[in-house]
Amino acid sequence: MKQKLLLVFFIFSVGLLNAQQLAFPGADGFGKKAIGGRGGEVYHVVNLNDSGAGSFREAISQPKRTVVFDISGVIKLESKLQIASYITIAGQTAPGDGIVVYGNGVSMTGSNDVIIRYMRFRGSVNMNKGTCTLAADNAHDIIFDHVTVEWGRWDNLHIKESNNVTLQYCLIGEGINPQMFGALLENPTNLTIHHCLWVDNQSRNPKAKAGIEVINNVIYNWGSNGLVGGHSAADHFQDLINNYFIAGPNSSNVFLGMFSATDHVYHRGNLVDLDKDGKLNGRAVIDSDIINTTATLVNSAQRPGLSETAIESAEAAYKSVILNAGASLKRDEIDNRLIAYVKSLGKTGQVIKSEEEVGGQPAIKMAKAPKDKDGDGIPDEWEKKHKLNSNDAADGKLIVSSGYSNLEEYLNDLVK
Repeated sequence: MKQKLLLVFFIFSVGLLNAQQLAFPGADGFGKKAIGGRGGEVYHVVNLNDSGAGSFREAISQPKRTVVFDISGVIKLESKLQIASYITIAGQTAPGDGIVVYGNGVSMTGSNDVIIRYMRFRGSVNMNKGTCTLAADNAHDIIFDHVTVEWGRWDNLHIKESNNVTLQYCLIGEGINPQMFGALLENPTNLTIHHCLWVDNQSRNPKAKAGIEVINNVIYNWGSNGLVGGHSAADHFQDLINNYFIAGPNSSNVFLGMFSATDHVYHRGNLVDLDKDGKLNGRAVIDSDIINTTATLVNSAQRPGLSETAIESAEAAYKSVILNAGASLKRDEIDNRLIAYVKSLGKTGQVIKSEEEVGGQPAIKMAKAPKDKDGDGIPDEWEKKHKLNSNDAADGKLIVSSGYSNLEEYLNDLVK
C-alpha cells in the first residue's frame, strides 16, 4: 500500500511539474509555457541547402522535434517555409557566428507549442511584395526569444488571431519596400512583447490591433509613426509599460499614432526622447499624449502576463535591450550596425527600401559543432561532464527532476 501511495504521489508530482513548466528558464509572458519539442526527436541541420536531407526546411517539417545546428552560415530560402507544431529551434547550438535564414518568409500558421531561440530571420526585396519575414497566424503557445527579424516587405512580423504568444529580447528592424513596417498584430489575444528593439521601421512598431502588453521595449528611428493603435471599430486593449521611444534622423514627432476610441490604453512609466541630441534625456509620457491620439485611457493593466519581477524602468530597459536584443549570443555585422544606430541616440539610422542599400546579406564564416557521437544533440564533452552516456542517444530525451530533458538542460546551459 505504501509503495502504491508513493507511486501515485510521484505521478501527481510529475503531472503538476509539467503543467507549470516554463519553456526554458527565463521564459515569461503569455507564451512562457510553450512545450516545443521536449522529449521528441532530435534533428541535426548539417548543411545550408534550401531543402532535402539535413536541411533546415526538412528539420522543421515534422512535429515533436528539437532542431540543432551542426554548422553556421546563411540558409538562403528559394520559397516560403512552414514550421510544424511542437518544435524547438535551438539557434544557440549553431557554432561560430551562428545561423541566418534569408531570402523568403517563414511561417508557423496554424501551429502550436513552438520555441524559437537565438535565430536570425531576414526577408529580401526579391520576395513577393506582400510577404512578411516571420508570420504566426492562427497559432498558439509560441515564444520567440532573442530572435532577429528584418527585411520584411509588408511587415517584418505578422501575428493574426493567435493566442498565448511571447516575443522577448527580439530585434525587429529595417522593414523594406513597399511598406517598411515593423509588425502587424491583427486580433491576437494574450500577447506579450517585452525587452524588444524596434529600429528603422517606417511605422507599426508595432501596430497593436490586439489584446497586448508592450513592456520595456525600445522604439528607435521610426519614420511617420512609432507605436500604432488598432484604429478600427473593434475593441482593442493595449498595456504600455516602461517603454522608451527615441527619435532618430527619420523620425516625426508622432511616437504614438492611429489610435481610436476603441483602443483601450493603460500606460505607466514610458519615456520619449524627441530631440535627437545624442543624449538619453527623455520626458515622461503623460495622459494627454494618450488622450490626444483619441484612444480611451484606462486606469489599470488589462493584460497582465509578464512577471512583475521582470519589469524594469524604461532607463534600465534601454540598457538591457542594447545588451541582449536579437540573436545576441554572437551578433553579426547587420545587428551590430543597428545597435550602433540606437546608441547614437538620434544621430544615425535610416529607413531603407532594400537590403541592398546597406550591403545586403554578407556571408557568415562556416564552423562546425563539437562532436556528438550518439546524435542526441548533446556534445560528448558535456555528456561526460554531467555523467551521461555519449554512446546512448536515449538519455538526451530523459526528463530529469527539473522538468526538462537532458537535452534541454544542455540547451539552457549554453545561454545561462
